[in-house]
Amino acid sequence: MYINLLVEKTDGITLITMNRPKALNALNIETLDELNSALREAHWDNETKAIIITGGGEKAFVAGADISQLSGLTILEGRAMAMLAQKVFSYIEEIDKPVIAAVNGYALGGGCELAMACDIRIVSVKAKFGQPEVNLGIIPCFGGTQRLPRLIGKGRAKYFIFTGEMISAEEAYRIGLADKLAEADNLLDESIKTAKLIMSKAPVAIKMAKHAINVGMNVDLASGISYEAEAYTTTLSTEDKVEGMKAFIEKRSPDFKGK
Repeated sequence: MYINLLVEKTDGITLITMNRPKALNALNIETLDELNSALREAHWDNETKAIIITGGGEKAFVAGADISQLSGLTILEGRAMAMLAQKVFSYIEEIDKPVIAAVNGYALGGGCELAMACDIRIVSVKAKFGQPEVNLGIIPCFGGTQRLPRLIGKGRAKYFIFTGEMISAEEAYRIGLADKLAEADNLLDESIKTAKLIMSKAPVAIKMAKHAINVGMNVDLASGISYEAEAYTTTLSTEDKVEGMKAFIEKRSPDFKGK
């Protein structure tokens, strides 16, 4: 089905691999369209409980937008590409299933922006992050100016966007851009392990927690707390809530059904 992606489904996990290794998995319009389709398929697939996005080859997660394509676009075409990427990345946040970025190498420009749109970033110690767009006379346009300060703070985000500086996996972890470090050979296993741990929890609770966090990041504290109460109330009506509390009292592992 896909030319620029590999999509595999195993044990409730959809693994999406950005598969343009000769171009360091750079994002062109065709790849963004395919990613949009793959994400929507995984979202509506009842067997998929978690999604992992990673990069093909050993060098790059996604090394940025495809400059060879971008440089040839008209102003309106360039704007349309930016809006397409923003739409796809925002959809990652809207999916009511956990989405993990398994960052195996360079995550630059659009690659950093793709990783930031994911719920969790598990990062190879060999990975590198950066927003180097100012070196090309442009700025991040796939959500980088908005998500980066929300993750690492306004001052640090300005520093990295203004300087275009590339940082190591360890530095990304220190400042909160990466959530977990893994050895390169163990990255995918660690990402799958994390996905399965999340999948063992109550699915509706995970969905509502994701929504509450995302909503709260974009409203004032009082509004966020109010939404949290409503999201919590939703979980009170589920069979999983009854099972989870019953299992706790009976000192056994719960058997969640996602209902």
